[in-house]
Amino acid sequence: MTDRPARRTQEQRRAETERRVVDAAMTLIARSGSRAVTLAEVGEAAGYSRGIVYHHFGSRERLLEAVVDEAQRFDVPEYQGDGLDHLVRIVEAYLRNVVRRTPAARAFLQLWGEAIAADPVLAPLFARRDADFRQLLANVVRQGVADGSVRSDVNPAAAAVLVVALVRGTGLQLIAQPPVRGVPTLIREAARSVRAAFAVTP
Repeated sequence: MTDRPARRTQEQRRAETERRVVDAAMTLIARSGSRAVTLAEVGEAAGYSRGIVYHHFGSRERLLEAVVDEAQRFDVPEYQGDGLDHLVRIVEAYLRNVVRRTPAARAFLQLWGEAIAADPVLAPLFARRDADFRQLLANVVRQGVADGSVRSDVNPAAAAVLVVALVRGTGLQLIAQPPVRGVPTLIREAARSVRAAFAVTP
């Protein structure tokens, strides 16, 4: 008697469907931007009908929101050591994630460009998520000031803006024109620049 594979629950099937739809949408967006992408095209690319896509997401706007969430996702390192070390690890993790997740990263590049151009759907989505990211970074800088690893004259909010500019600019460069060699060196130099900018000098 052989064991039969366990049947997937409805929740598992739903999660799998949504993952496939979001992955298909990211691939299409990475190729041609979001404006030309329809629910029917996404459904076909994912192996489903337009109706299935609509059933799970309700609208094109909700699907784009899910794509933005997935494209921006990366695992924030756990807090270890001091605040400056934590900030550096976040920078390194962000850039490594860009290198590893090329389709998602390319979709992010397309969507961010559209958001900058004041797309009525994407602009508010990115504004909210960027504000959350800046707040996370500012809190880490405050921790660094409190534990003495970051200079006391550093403004946490301003530092957060600069770090976002660093990781976004470097990340977009890695996507648009990835170097044949030297990615680890580039990430190392980005981390070094953060230390040089905010570390307490002897």
